[in-house]
Amino acid sequence: MALQLDPSRDDLPLMANTSHILVKHYVLDLDVDFESQIIEGTIVLFLESGNRFKKQRSSPEETCRSASNEACRFRTPEPCHIPVTNTRTFSSKVGYNDFVICGKGEKDTSGKDGNHDNQEQASGISSSKYRCDTGNHGSEDFLLVLDCCDLSVLKVEEVDVAAVPGIEKFTRSPKLRNQIVHELVALPADRWREQLDYYACCSQAPGCGELLFDIDTWSLQIRKTGAQTATDFPHAIRIRYRTQPQGRSVTWTSDQSGRPCVYTMGSPINNRALFPCQEPPVAMSTWQATVRAAASFVVLTSGENSAKPTQLREGCSSWHYYVTMPMPASTFTIAVGSWTEMKPEICSSDDLAAETSFSPSEAAFRNVGVCGHVEYPCRFQNASATTQEVIPHRLFAPGCLQGACQEALLPLIPPCLSAAHSVLGTHPFSRLDVLIVPASFPSLGMASPHIVFLSQSVLTGMSHLCGTRLCHEIAHAWFGLAIGARDWTEEWLSEGFATHLEDIFWAKAQQLAPHEAQEQQELRACLRWRRLRDEVRSSPEEMQVLRSMVEEKKDRKEGLDVCSSLEVLATAIRPNKEKTGHVSDSGSSVIKHGLNPEKVFMQVHYLKGYFLLRFLAKRLGDDTYFSFLRKFVHTFHGQLILSQDFLQMLLEAIPEEKRLELSVENIFQDWLESSGIPQPLQRERQAGEECGLARQVSAEVEKWVRVNRRPRKRKRRETEEVFAKLLPDQLLLLLEHLLEQTTLNPRTLQRLERTYHLPEQDAEVRHRWCELVVKHKYKKAYGHVERFLQEDQAMGIYLYGELMVNEDARQQQLARKCFELSKEQMDRSSAEVVAEMLF
Repeated sequence: MALQLDPSRDDLPLMANTSHILVKHYVLDLDVDFESQIIEGTIVLFLESGNRFKKQRSSPEETCRSASNEACRFRTPEPCHIPVTNTRTFSSKVGYNDFVICGKGEKDTSGKDGNHDNQEQASGISSSKYRCDTGNHGSEDFLLVLDCCDLSVLKVEEVDVAAVPGIEKFTRSPKLRNQIVHELVALPADRWREQLDYYACCSQAPGCGELLFDIDTWSLQIRKTGAQTATDFPHAIRIRYRTQPQGRSVTWTSDQSGRPCVYTMGSPINNRALFPCQEPPVAMSTWQATVRAAASFVVLTSGENSAKPTQLREGCSSWHYYVTMPMPASTFTIAVGSWTEMKPEICSSDDLAAETSFSPSEAAFRNVGVCGHVEYPCRFQNASATTQEVIPHRLFAPGCLQGACQEALLPLIPPCLSAAHSVLGTHPFSRLDVLIVPASFPSLGMASPHIVFLSQSVLTGMSHLCGTRLCHEIAHAWFGLAIGARDWTEEWLSEGFATHLEDIFWAKAQQLAPHEAQEQQELRACLRWRRLRDEVRSSPEEMQVLRSMVEEKKDRKEGLDVCSSLEVLATAIRPNKEKTGHVSDSGSSVIKHGLNPEKVFMQVHYLKGYFLLRFLAKRLGDDTYFSFLRKFVHTFHGQLILSQDFLQMLLEAIPEEKRLELSVENIFQDWLESSGIPQPLQRERQAGEECGLARQVSAEVEKWVRVNRRPRKRKRRETEEVFAKLLPDQLLLLLEHLLEQTTLNPRTLQRLERTYHLPEQDAEVRHRWCELVVKHKYKKAYGHVERFLQEDQAMGIYLYGELMVNEDARQQQLARKCFELSKEQMDRSSAEVVAEMLF
């Protein structure tokens, strides 16, 4: 298949040949240079060939004897004193924290290296003479294919792990390098600390032979002459590389205080422009990273430990993080900037008790059943961790936002974490960092292992938007991270769950009475219904489907028995690979619409997934549904799932009399495989009545319509309208209703602004207010629109379209002015979408 794709419009290719060989652990050793806007260093990959892919299900006695809480006291490994045999690769003092980055300061010779096989440089891997569709090519060499984009690869070499002192302590074959890696990867979970130490030492071992490599638009291809199979290919390799300033995995920008920073922003191409890796979700790995930067910067990454800086030399610090729970490489994140840690002015004894990091003694573990994941130090097997309502957490932001963070966000973190624990049980991760990212961040939030990014937009107004968004990102710890989608087209398994759970968590965090929680959730369902209806009208049908269509419907059986085996179900309901992209024998594939910039702003997967889960919870009853959800989390944490895994287990948990014609088959047909509004949801909304909070809004809308109709000169006997105080979601619904009015005069808009203090409300309310201002050309409030487009870039993208569609010269001038001021800092996908609107 030709892979000459337009990187701004087409599908996303996943090139890694994961069916043949998997990366089990990454060791990153990086320098961050803000002057050149380059991250440079090495990455060492520890590999396992396909014939050794075995799911490790250990007994409760064997599994997870150490908690990841123990990670908080992990020491930086002692320097490994290895004889230096290659002075180009190692400094005279080889230590893990001051390891010299290969090639720093050297000219990029990636096109001239004698080991760079560029005789047939190609834009697509299919044109390379070294195919990657099979694992054994007869007389041809095996090819390791990694996902890679926007990187300069300087050198690739095999690592001589046999040279590490003491390696013979745990291996039976100290001279067989691949066997050493295999035994290192296979160390049991209770030796995780020792395993990380050896990974670090092995990553510093000298090279024992450079490897041939080729690089094209989407991949890095590596081979060793004479290694014809994945088993023969080196299982520990070091890649020396550097990023490019315009690479699409990281953003170099300035924070709200005007200081430089860099961070991963959830790019459509994920992390392949940050380091060569295996992108497909099946490539679950662990990692550790040492990152060096100027001493004035703070380095945050996905890591179990709350890293502190180590001073290396004057003006330079090193930070070390690690992860022992295998996850896709796409979930790794990094942020480097002049962040300030926000600490509560008063720390209560209750908070300290709730956040204690537990001692990882054998007594802390209990037998709670066999976990279904590969072996790692699992918190679900730690008795102390299972009862920990609030995990240790830190909050970072630019110094200029300290007051807003301490007032609006910091007090919310403990109750939101506690609420999540009360609903789902054990926190999958041992700690959490929260970072307020620059204004150019393209969404309200993003969750990664142990770290959450939040937009500055959540800090304004009341606590409502801040709390709901925080709850949404916390929910991703379970759905999206601890439990991931095996098929990336099934985003609803992450976003649908997080959207549904954010309401549940937030109600508990506010300690609402049941009837108050119910009213709040019904009102939010009303808002989401309106949003889904609008999005379905304006988006392409093929992008409204929650999962790939089945390939052969003839394989299905009418009325599929809910108790049929999973094997039968897997045969009957399987993804259409022509829809998600052809999956080759090697494991490479294509993600449909993965590079379409407009997809980033679509909410169909959030909303349809939310309504499906709401529908199921109503059918079962909340108590039954959330009891099931805890069991589901305990069964599938640490694993990748498909839609049928969830639905099959759910329906098996429902008593026969409560199923009421529910089946996996009809749920797929009604909700997951069809575009548009699902029929069950249509029927529910048509038959349902407005909740009390929505009825109150309807009454207020009628008042505003009457006010708008009144002439400038009123009769003396006319009574003045008295408007009720509204909750943020009620105010949002009110403005949405008023947007449906054909005309609102300037007097009405001015009174509306003053009555509800609209410029001081949260970002969602201000967004609707700006839409009203634009629609009715209310010139006095154009400053509010300009401010919104500058400060709330996560939400303002389509306001540019509204400004242009009215064909009003002043509005179009305002749009172009704001874009000129923001485009250099704006996220690339956002800038592309806005540029199309304006020019």
